[in-house]
Amino acid sequence: MAKAVALYSGGLDSTLAILVMMRQGVEVTAVTFLNHFGCDISDKSSCSKDPFAASVKFGFQVKLSHLSDKFLEIVKNPEHGHGKNMNPCIDCRILMLKEAKEFMKLLNADFIITGEVLGQRPMSQRRECFPMIDKAAGVKGIVLRPLSAKLLNPTIPEQEGLVNRDMLLDFSGRSRKPQMALAEEFGLTEYPAPAGGCLLTEPNYSFRLRDLLEHDKDPGYTDINLLRLGRHFRYSPDCKIIVGRNREENAAIASLASPGDRLLRVEGFGSPLTLIRGNAAGDALTVAASLCARYSDAKNLPEVNVAVSENGRKYYLRVQPADDELIERYRVGMKKPAVALR
Repeated sequence: MAKAVALYSGGLDSTLAILVMMRQGVEVTAVTFLNHFGCDISDKSSCSKDPFAASVKFGFQVKLSHLSDKFLEIVKNPEHGHGKNMNPCIDCRILMLKEAKEFMKLLNADFIITGEVLGQRPMSQRRECFPMIDKAAGVKGIVLRPLSAKLLNPTIPEQEGLVNRDMLLDFSGRSRKPQMALAEEFGLTEYPAPAGGCLLTEPNYSFRLRDLLEHDKDPGYTDINLLRLGRHFRYSPDCKIIVGRNREENAAIASLASPGDRLLRVEGFGSPLTLIRGNAAGDALTVAASLCARYSDAKNLPEVNVAVSENGRKYYLRVQPADDELIERYRVGMKKPAVALR
């Protein structure tokens, strides 16, 4: 029996690629590569669907591999550049294929499969990109893309008779209709929506990440994880303020706070948890307290008492809730262009 290692995101395309191979009797082991810029699989609420539901239903094994350190390096300095935002799609694919090759050796597998569809993504799924990516990853000829295989040159497993090319597919472009029809044929009824997988494709998240890397060339993973949460404000090159948006984010921010961080809250009112990270010199505390008050249920009061917790002690600052000008001055995010007055 032929054996394959599959790159598996839990999405529709990668699941279908596995099922197409299993239909031919290929033994498939899926590998999911984790990093800090995808959905958190340990928290099902952060993913649109349970990423392992299909593996349980159809009976294939999924192995996990965390690429945090290696992936962060290619995000900082991608050899083939970023996409529209901070997504290093080509370098990301090369890295995952290199890692998949190592899994292939360990499992004594014959080839690698992916759920890529020709023309679906503008950066890494163009016809001319596939051979370049495979060569750079050292997997030339052994990467089978079942959903578009009939539109591509035959791979080694096809040439050697391990795979029946006639049973492969000719999907192309960005329409999901062929995949949805195939999913119905397989009885695959639940799968994630196509958007929302990689945070690096999201403009506001990418803006936050650029800001972080501009001010810290070697950020810790706590700083990276905080990028997902709250409203972000840059007070100074070495001081950042993060304001929670709801109860869940408040809890997450509290769990990520370090001993040197300061936490602010308006007591007696619905209030965000506000974190000051870094050197809170100058008016940083006052600005943070003002922002905390603005996003609390006390925002319409002329002045608000804000509790500050710092190194095990608590004290209060009395501040005015922040106005729009202060918010825009410090906010980290995509700025709306000014409208010219006629």
